[in-house]
Amino acid sequence: MRISVLTLGCKVNQSESSIIESTLLKSGHDIVSILESPDLCIVNTCTVTAKSDYQSRQFIRRAWRAGAKVIVTGCYSELQSERVSDMEGVVKVVSNRDKFSIIRELTGFSSTFSLYNQEAGRSRLFLKVQDGCNCSCSFCLIPRARGRSRSIPIKEIMDQLHSNSLPFQEIVLTGIHLGTYGYDLIPKVNLAYLIRNILLTKVKRVRLSSLEITEIDEELLELLKDERLCKHLHIPLQSGDDRILRMMRRGYDSERFVWGIDKICSEIQDIALGTDVIVGFPGEGNSEYERTRSLLKSLPFAYFHVFPFSSRPGTKAALLDGQVDPDTKKERCRELLRVGNRKKKEYMERQVGKILDVLIEKKHTDGSSTGITGNYLKVWMPSGDVSLKDIVSVRIVDTCDNLLLGISLEKVSTS
Repeated sequence: MRISVLTLGCKVNQSESSIIESTLLKSGHDIVSILESPDLCIVNTCTVTAKSDYQSRQFIRRAWRAGAKVIVTGCYSELQSERVSDMEGVVKVVSNRDKFSIIRELTGFSSTFSLYNQEAGRSRLFLKVQDGCNCSCSFCLIPRARGRSRSIPIKEIMDQLHSNSLPFQEIVLTGIHLGTYGYDLIPKVNLAYLIRNILLTKVKRVRLSSLEITEIDEELLELLKDERLCKHLHIPLQSGDDRILRMMRRGYDSERFVWGIDKICSEIQDIALGTDVIVGFPGEGNSEYERTRSLLKSLPFAYFHVFPFSSRPGTKAALLDGQVDPDTKKERCRELLRVGNRKKKEYMERQVGKILDVLIEKKHTDGSSTGITGNYLKVWMPSGDVSLKDIVSVRIVDTCDNLLLGISLEKVSTS
């Protein structure tokens, strides 16, 4: 069949969709764009915000209008299965836990699909090593949609990395709550143990997805000094006000967060730090917002993502008094995004004159290339002797908008 896969949301969803796509491709199906009249469309949905819910419904309607039969999976359909089942074109709703049954149903494969997509055109691998979450943040529905924390056994991960000709230069370790990797395994291990094992393979570069500030310990910081680990961490803050953090049930206060950031920066020079912040949480007045803004300005972030609070039915935060009006949330978001843009510009400018390793992600028709650095910045280079998926040494000579401009010096490694 001609099959299209539409994906919303996190890197875990992207990893799962990649597995589905590649296994269907290997089994003889054609993977096509939604614009190419697919016979079947698989929509992998998200429910992290009300906007994600809306976009999930839009994708389903778009697939139906394209004339495709629609299979829906992911977090939104997990929590709204009846509503999704009633939508036009939907022939099946598949739970998150049984997502790969789609592969079995369409191919007859039982266990022959891999943990990752081996499609040659991809330069980075989003490797799912954990699923689910045991936390109870008051604003979040994901634990209900994904269930309790579950780690993929380390032998299963390592067998995959050893038994295949790995067509990727960078692995991004992903999970719904990555920092809890291994806590549920017998014997119990941790994320650092998994990383050490991966570093015994031929993988050229390893990147970590989102981690909580309380999960970054001395062991992990020591590993981050290894040249193959990307000097980049994404650490959600959510709020800079301690009362709001308690209402969010985040498990740390602003002093603990600042201490953790200072510790990281003292150990890993010029590391790129990113964060998430929620604006307009119930009870966030001007003083609470100003504490958040002040903290964001003071900390050495390379970038941050700003989200207006989205009231999710079924969460504790949806029942709180002091809901913030939409216009106030929008204005606060705009202001923080301006702060974030300045932070990113300053961090990028500090890279000028440095030599960075760049993974080539795209070759353009004019011979130029774009790629990503270990510290999570996009680089453009003029024509040179580089190929897709090479890791090359690049001297950064300037910045332009959201890009670093560089000149390739030498090839560090090839695919």
